Amino acid sequence: MNREQKQEAVTALRDAFNEAASVVVLHQTGLDAAQTVDLRRKMRAAGAQFRVTKNRLTRIALDGTPYAPLKDLFTGPTAIAFSRDPVAPAKVAVEFAKQAAEKLIILGGALGPKPLDKQGIKELAALPSLNGLRGRIVGLIKAPATKLAGVLQAPAGQLARVIEAYARKAQAAEQLKEIQP
Repeated sequence: MNREQKQEAVTALRDAFNEAASVVVLHQTGLDAAQTVDLRRKMRAAGAQFRVTKNRLTRIALDGTPYAPLKDLFTGPTAIAFSRDPVAPAKVAVEFAKQAAEKLIILGGALGPKPLDKQGIKELAALPSLNGLRGRIVGLIKAPATKLAGVLQAPAGQLARVIEAYARKAQAAEQLKEIQP
């Protein structure tokens, strides 16, 4: 890598850090090409990105971002997962780490400016995704409106049934008068 390429890589990483809602730092040792491609595919499907990074360039890119406290995690064969969805990279990384055993190890990460240790990343992964939360919120908002519409329609329906009952009663009385001389 020449100097220009390094500068471009640092700028791209810095932009990614500034746009990300969360970052997960991983040690990846022994992942073969197929596993790495599979991990990238799963990250992409969840709306996250996975990159194997050069530690020195990543430490430089972290300067001036909310993730600067993560610098100490970048030793050895590291990779990062990041996304605008705060839960997506953690969820995929934790799930993949279970399958890959010793080949992918979660070191830590951050949710915005808040650093997280390995346990914090696992707890973050247990939360529902951003789309899942949106669905729950829409459901909660929609449910009271549906119930309100049902409550408002109930008295009108009851009134209509009462009127119909009186009409039937009057009609039955008319029929009785016709039958009796």
